[in-house]
Formats: sequence, structure tokens, C-alpha cells
Amino acid sequence: MILQRILASSSPDIPPELFLVLGFGAGAIMLCIAINKKRMQRLMADLPTSRTDGVFIGFNELKGKTRCDRALTSFLAEAACVHYRYSVEEHWSRIVTESYTDSKGKRRTRTRRESGWKTVADDEQMVRFRLEDESGEIRILPQGAKIDPSRIFSRTCGRRHPLYYRKGPRRAVSDSDHRRRFTEYGITLDTPIYVLGQARERSDMVAAEIAADRDAPHFLISTRSEEELRQRKRSGYWGLSIFGLVFTVGGLMLHDHWRYANPGRIPEYLLAGGSYLLIWLISWIWMATNSLISLKNRAEQAKSLIDVQLLRRHDLIPQLVECVNAISKHEKGLQSRLAELRYQPKLDWATPFPDSEPLLTGLLEAYPELHASEAYLGLHQELIDTENRIALARNYYNEIASFYNTRQEIFPDRLLGRMLGERQFKLLGAEREERDPVNLATED
Repeated sequence: MILQRILASSSPDIPPELFLVLGFGAGAIMLCIAINKKRMQRLMADLPTSRTDGVFIGFNELKGKTRCDRALTSFLAEAACVHYRYSVEEHWSRIVTESYTDSKGKRRTRTRRESGWKTVADDEQMVRFRLEDESGEIRILPQGAKIDPSRIFSRTCGRRHPLYYRKGPRRAVSDSDHRRRFTEYGITLDTPIYVLGQARERSDMVAAEIAADRDAPHFLISTRSEEELRQRKRSGYWGLSIFGLVFTVGGLMLHDHWRYANPGRIPEYLLAGGSYLLIWLISWIWMATNSLISLKNRAEQAKSLIDVQLLRRHDLIPQLVECVNAISKHEKGLQSRLAELRYQPKLDWATPFPDSEPLLTGLLEAYPELHASEAYLGLHQELIDTENRIALARNYYNEIASFYNTRQEIFPDRLLGRMLGERQFKLLGAEREERDPVNLATED
């Protein structure tokens, strides 16, 4: 029935090959988009969520709430936010008279009504902000990201409503019905967000920030949860794959029904469907293989991060200990010398210059400002931060390695892993290899 309606409404001047081009082209495009959605869904599933105090330079996944000292005020909702995008659309309608050729080849005229919405105003604004979780904060630069905000304002009204002209232009579009639709999407303050992006060193301080990167696989900022995003990608993958099959076979069927009265070429339809499924399978294998290789590389990178942090501890801590020992030794000698001078008879340290005696007396009676305790506290804090960095690096590696090992055990990735000769990563546990211990003993 649907096919008959399509054929009845089609012009006889349409070449039948056009159905093949449109059907196969639409099927190929849908398959490419489906594979890309599946790739993103696997990336989200295989990437562990990092804490803001454990973000390492590279690709990261973060969850937290938005914070900003200089928030924007959205145009329609007038809410404090870090990003907003609004549009004002005006409805129009008109009667159109057109000529056409009927089934008998005669020229006829008919009228029909056209209508739609035309955008009369729109804008998008964003500002850098911070993502906060239970461990700290990290700066986010949203420029260049794919932003998936929530709808914060939606209203349709006529020109008698104050909103019509207060937030919209004064001039109307052609054939206007004088109805406008106001819609705004945004990311408000204190909103839970999900961020997928590349971390880099900040230029103004020793800290990381998330920003656009040409080599990063993706940069996403969304108000939806990770599970919701993964479910949408999964549904889009299967939906587009099925529709691609329908368009591929349907294009061939329309071509045959347009050219032949009763083709009945079922084997060719099966061949077209089978070819599409074969390409779909090859595309999936290609995508899954690249996903496994990328996951393996991230696990190797995570493993190298542990060595980076251990090397940092090996080089930094002894230097800090030596510096603290030098400060402590200097202040200890200074205190001993002052104590000796205070207990000497006044005649022993009297100077031949009488005017300098009050100054020297004040110097001996005053207590110099000591910094050894502050140095020890700084060393203590640096030790805590260093060990936390190492623990975070090890935990990050274990999570990445666990994802990779799981992929190696489930079907059908298990078959790909065997074909590629991949091996599982060993997780770091209580028997982890230790580097040389740091000697914190201070000199007397």
C-alpha cells in the first residue's frame, strides 16, 4: 500500500536509477552514522570516570556540578548559567497555486496550503567555568565542544503577549500568522554535567584544564547522565542500522517496480540485503578492532603514568628533604649562637661604639622568625600529594586494564582479541612492585 502511494504520487519523468542512488546512498550514510554512534558508545563504556584531583594529561571522563564566578544571564529564562542557546521562530502560512500533469498527460492546476516556522532571532553564548566534584575543581573551556544542554524555556504566544515584542523583533515575516515560539536551552549553575574531553596543562598555574584538542577523539559537555547518553547511542546505532537496510532494499524495490510491471526478483532483494549485512559486519569488526587497540593504548599510557609519578617522587622528595634539613640546620645554629651571646657577660660583647649598644641589646633580646616548622609542614603536604598522585595513577590504570580485560572475555570481542593475539593486563594489587623507599631522616 505504501509503495503504491509512492508510485502514484511520483512523476513519470523520474528515472528509475534515481531510486537506486537514493536508496543505496541513504543506506550507506545511515550505516556510517550508526558505526560512529557505536564507537562513541564503546568509548564511554571503556573510559573510567576521573576525579578532578586525579586528572592526567590526556583523554578524560568527568562528572560533577558547574561552578562559575562570572556566570551568564540567559536571554529568555534570565537564569544564571555557563551556556545558553535560544531561538525565536515565527509561524507563517500561505495558499499556493501550482500546475501539474495528471496520469492522462493533461495539464491541471491545484491549490495547496503551505506553512512553517521561520527563525527571526537566535544566539548562543558560553563562558569558561569549573567542574566540581567531591575531590576538587577543574577548569572547563567549552569553546569547540559539542554541548548537549537542557531546555530551560519554551513558550508559544501571540502578539498580544508581552513576550512577543519584548524578546522578539518588531518586524514580522512575510505571510505571518503572528505567532511566535520562544525556545532556550542552557547549562545552569549547580547543574550535574558529564564531560568527555582532553586535559592539558594550564598556562597560568600548575593545574589541568579540559579544552578542545584537534587530536582528541571527542569533546562533549552534556547535562544528561552517562547511562542515558550510552543508551541513546546504542538505540541510535541499532535504529540507523535497520533503517539503512530498509532503504537499501527499498531503493532496489522501487527501481524494479518503477521499471517493470511485476518484477518479482526476490533473489536480488536478498542479495542486496545480504550485501548490506556483510558491509555492516565488516564495519563493526573494523570499529571494534580500532576500539580494542585504542583501549590497549590507553592502558599502556595509564601504566606509564605510574612510572611518571614514581620518578617525580624519586627526584623531588630527596631534594625537598635536603632543603628542609638545610633550613633546620641553619636555624639550629642561629639559635645556638644567640643563646651563647645572651649568656655571656655584658662586657664580653660590649662594642667600642656606645651608640650601637641599644641596637645590639635589642637584637639579642628579640627572637628571630623561624621557618623550619613551615618547611616541615610543606614537606608533609608534598608527601601526601605525591602518594595521592601515585595512588590515583594506579587506580586509573587498574580501571582501564579492567575494562580491557573484560573486553577480552566477552563475546564477540573475545574472538577479535584472539585474532589480534592480545594479552590481558596484570592488575596492581598488594604485591605491587615498589621503588626505592624515601629516607626522611633529618640530620641532628
